[in-house]
Amino acid sequence: MSKHITKRDLVIRISNETGLVQQQVLDVVQKTLDYISESVAQGETVELRNFGVFEVKLRKARVGRNPNAPKTDVPIPPRAVVKFKPGKEMREAVVRIESEDAVHDRLGNSTAATRSLPSSTAKSILAKEGPVDFRVSA
Repeated sequence: MSKHITKRDLVIRISNETGLVQQQVLDVVQKTLDYISESVAQGETVELRNFGVFEVKLRKARVGRNPNAPKTDVPIPPRAVVKFKPGKEMREAVVRIESEDAVHDRLGNSTAATRSLPSSTAKSILAKEGPVDFRVSA
């Protein structure tokens, strides 16, 4: 599952669906990303309902290990990091992907075929196969 989508892909897709000129869509998408970045850089939390939350967390100082010299302690200073917590709808969509992949793994099918399986089929197979443990960190 190594698919990725670029900002350009988003612009083209939004432009095709809305009929807006690609440059206009690019300007709006870029401005949105700029405002999110700017707010997070100022330590603000950015909450986008039905999508997720971007926030700054402070990581404590700690002692690490150098993989090339494991007996050597390496002090790691405290630092601020950006965390993203997905919204409920996104978490549920990811769980559906995981459950479909698990069904296909049990049946010996490829992951590519997973996307073609209707969710009702996946649910019925899961019901016959028994419970599956899926965890999503929130």
